[in-house]
Formats: sequence, structure tokens, C-alpha cells
Amino acid sequence: MKNLKNAIALVALLVGVVFTSNAQDKMSKVISLEQTKGEFTQKNLTVAPGTYVFEIANNNVGHDVGFVLVKKGQDVSKPENHIKTAYVTKSVANGKTEKSNATVLEKGEYVYFCPLNPTATDNTITVK
Repeated sequence: MKNLKNAIALVALLVGVVFTSNAQDKMSKVISLEQTKGEFTQKNLTVAPGTYVFEIANNNVGHDVGFVLVKKGQDVSKPENHIKTAYVTKSVANGKTEKSNATVLEKGEYVYFCPLNPTATDNTITVK
């Protein structure tokens, strides 16, 4: 009987984790960005405050790419200024797409770039 109660508790916990994960994914909006050799194809975006997942596509760059997001005005060369949740969960292989974790964007301006490509650091997201 004790093993049955433990098994039921474990199943309930797992179901709760799955539902929580799915709920967070559904509450997040997706910002899709594409990289080509040396640049992002979309340079400026304006979005509302909220929770976003970044979807980064590697369109034949020829090697893996990544994604870095920084609040505008901060030193982009310092990793402590990077918004870590916006990093893709793994590098984006040639011809593939990868996503970041959910990232909260508050009103203000952000810059994004890829140090692996490398791209300019003047691509902007404005949150109004």
C-alpha cells in the first residue's frame, strides 16, 4: 500500500511538472530571428512588455551561431551584462533553429548580437 501511495505521488508530481512547463511555454511569445553570414536579417523590433522565447535560425552561416541579449547602454563585451535566459539552449548548427529559455522583457531598449557569427551589436529590440 505504501509503494502504491509513493507511485501515485510520483505520477502526480510528474504530471504537475509537465503541465507547469507547458503552461510557461504557452504564456511566452516567440521572437524569431534569422542569421546569415555576418548579420541578422531583422535589425530592429518593437514589442510589448512580456515573456518571450527567442528562436534563432542559422541560414547557411557555415558554422554554429548563438544569441546574446543585453540591456542597451551596458557593455556588451562583459558576460555579466548578458541576459542569460535569452541565450539559446544550445548552439545553432548550420541550417537549424534553436530556442532560448523564457525571458522577461521590460520597457526599455535591448541590443542583440552573435559573437560566433560575428554580427553587429546595434540590432535593437524596443519594448514599449
